[in-house]
Amino acid sequence: MAQGHGDAKGTTAHTEAGGGHKAPFPPFQQETFASQLVSLAIAFVALYLIVSKIALPRVGGVIEERQKTIDGDLAAAQKLKGEADDALKAYEAELADARARAQAIGAETREKLNAQAEAERKTLEQRLAAKLADAEKTIATTRTAAMGNVRNIASDAASAIVQQLAGVTPDSKAVDSAVDASLKG
Repeated sequence: MAQGHGDAKGTTAHTEAGGGHKAPFPPFQQETFASQLVSLAIAFVALYLIVSKIALPRVGGVIEERQKTIDGDLAAAQKLKGEADDALKAYEAELADARARAQAIGAETREKLNAQAEAERKTLEQRLAAKLADAEKTIATTRTAAMGNVRNIASDAASAIVQQLAGVTPDSKAVDSAVDASLKG
């Protein structure tokens, strides 16, 4: 059967405080104090031996192994850094050498091209000078021929003008000498 909440039947909890005096806390009992000190000393010695002989060597071994690993890794890293530095120096030296070679090749090519251009320029100047000399000869020949024709044309024109103006045919020697004097200056 169900019991009600406020029902006191079947309650086993004791809520009243007893009025009697209890025994003191066991570590503070004077009768067991000496044996507790001996037990403490034995436990401390046993714990010390366990820690010093088993736990600390293991921990020390792990720490030592870890330190060796770290030292090895640092040494390997230092070695690799040295190799990388050496490789960088070698790369920079190769790069400087390649630049120097490229500049030398560029300068050599520039000199060759300048020499070739100079040779072509001289050849062209010689050809042009020859053509110019030929042209000057042709001009001189043409001028001489033209001047000869100019003299004849001037003589004919002067004779025609005198004949038209004066109505008389002039002497050809007189006209030629007058034209020659006029052409000379």
